[in-house]
Amino acid sequence: MFQFDVITLFPEMFEAVTESGVTGRARERKLFELVAWNPRAFAANSYRTVDDRPYGGGPGMVMMAEPLEKSLDAARQRQKSAGVTRSKVVYLTPQGRLLDHRRVMEWSALQGLVLLAGRYEGVDERLVARAVDEEVSIGDYVLSGGELAAMVVIDAMVRQMPGALGDAESASQDSFANGLLDCPHYTRPERYADEGVPPVLLSGNHAEIARWRLKQALGRTWLRRPDLLSQRTLSELERTLLDEYRRETETERAAVRAR
Repeated sequence: MFQFDVITLFPEMFEAVTESGVTGRARERKLFELVAWNPRAFAANSYRTVDDRPYGGGPGMVMMAEPLEKSLDAARQRQKSAGVTRSKVVYLTPQGRLLDHRRVMEWSALQGLVLLAGRYEGVDERLVARAVDEEVSIGDYVLSGGELAAMVVIDAMVRQMPGALGDAESASQDSFANGLLDCPHYTRPERYADEGVPPVLLSGNHAEIARWRLKQALGRTWLRRPDLLSQRTLSELERTLLDEYRRETETERAAVRAR
């Protein structure tokens, strides 16, 4: 069973992943365990203080190192008692490296993860240097705290666990699983708003359907995330399909301009 521990001032927020949807069902199936630790329980005074003004001045408050380190120690000890030989501590912060599918898969191969959800202006840098293994961001924007980012990490990892999804192939066909965006999908009715489903998807020809889906995935990635294409070496078939997609797109654009 994979072990998640989260250091957070708002443990109740994590009911969103423990009680609902894919992650809720996975927890019921005992695919993972999640324990939240509130650093206020480790505060040094009766006011349960976990933040203070930043040295050097400036707006906002900074989370104090001592309550956080004690929380992390408790989380690592719990994971050790659950059989985790080494716990990786990840701090969710806009200053971190961008989370991607490769990192999700790397973490999924571990036994446990300790997620540090910061608040306010961040955490004392000495705590980061002493106790954090990785700093990770989920995007170039700022949230009110790291809780939502931690839930993103948990959700992304849980869906990779065998038995978490209804269809075992679902995760392998997600966007980014093969370095490409996903292809378009359609369902009933066959016609909606006077638009039909691409005929190939109704043909029953599985080879042609697979070819069409790969071409669409390549094309979408070329249009929306060309940086992903630059990170992989295309096969001869993929190059052929991408060239077809480009020609078809240019033909469609020329037709629109001619109207």
